[in-house]
Amino acid sequence: MDFNDLKNQFYTLYGSANETPRMFFAPGRVNLIGEHTDYNGGFVLPCALQYGTYLLIRPNQEYEIRLASTNMTFRADFPVSEIPQKIAGEWTNYPMGIFDQFLQMKIPLSGFDMLFSGDIPNSAGLSSSASIEMVTAYALTVMLNTTRMEMIDLINMSKRAENEFVGLNCGIMDMFAVGMGKKDYAIFLNCNTLEYKKVSFVLNGFKLIIINTNRKRGLADSKYNERVAECQLAVNYLNQLAPISKLSEISFMQFYKIQEQIPDELIRRRARHVISENQRVLNAVSALLKGDILQFGALMNASHESLRDNYEVTGFELDNLVEEAQKINGVIGARMTGAGFGGCTVNIVRDNAVDAFIEQVGREYHAKTGLIADFYIGEPSDGVREIT
Repeated sequence: MDFNDLKNQFYTLYGSANETPRMFFAPGRVNLIGEHTDYNGGFVLPCALQYGTYLLIRPNQEYEIRLASTNMTFRADFPVSEIPQKIAGEWTNYPMGIFDQFLQMKIPLSGFDMLFSGDIPNSAGLSSSASIEMVTAYALTVMLNTTRMEMIDLINMSKRAENEFVGLNCGIMDMFAVGMGKKDYAIFLNCNTLEYKKVSFVLNGFKLIIINTNRKRGLADSKYNERVAECQLAVNYLNQLAPISKLSEISFMQFYKIQEQIPDELIRRRARHVISENQRVLNAVSALLKGDILQFGALMNASHESLRDNYEVTGFELDNLVEEAQKINGVIGARMTGAGFGGCTVNIVRDNAVDAFIEQVGREYHAKTGLIADFYIGEPSDGVREIT
């Protein structure tokens, strides 16, 4: 990121080059394993990435919030006392949701000029939305000197903004990874209790490679909410035998014994994915602690199979990328990551196979889909922070 260029764009928008804005950064995240378990109170294993959202912010005297982005042409200006309604399909809903949370909490606001700039691919499933929400929440607590707000408060605030203002029934994983990320570590999180542990994720001899399908995820939000409802239906069925409120409260062995309690085969498969994926996360953490990266990769492969066959959130593009990746000697694990229906895959590839991996997977994917995939080398990185 060219910080001087970003500042010049800020001054072009808002003037007063003598008053320097402050700069904040929130990373994106990639989930290594544990997909669609978070809103079921289960285990996840994400890490923050070096890619993310930068925010330049400066107070103004007009009691206006002004939102602009170097990535999007749409802008929004509104008085601090009156947050507009959600604007369908616009990026400004994410910071507006945070301002709405501050007003609900009766925290006095003042006017701010704000310029966002991100290098997370849009609609790729790397949590650009959580990154925008968290950088906004963190910057505001600093600018307003709201010292009583802890990081977990900002995480919960961002989740509420996404659920209530944006209207996506997401879990807490994305915001948690963005807030709590640490360089060279993944975060083993219990989404029910919010207990977490940082697990070393240094891939000696391997690279973490993220591939963007570049397929717009048009179905993701509606299907996401649909899966949330299907999981709740599974809970209702199982609750007749085992008093539970979330699918994560049942072990895979328990589920194997009582799965016939769910009469609908589709709902049974949804539950099977969540409960088996929960166990895969536990096994994956155990593999990392033992330094068994091959076992970790095998669990990634199994995760994708379940997301494809039981949860049905992959689609042709994601499946094609995973299939092509798994053909290459040196790839030890490949799976979709994020909500699905487009977005990204995450892969662990031996150092000496990276060039062949990018060339062959990219070529075959283009031949079969007509789309050009983008490849990113991911590095586990620190969470939201001010850049000085």
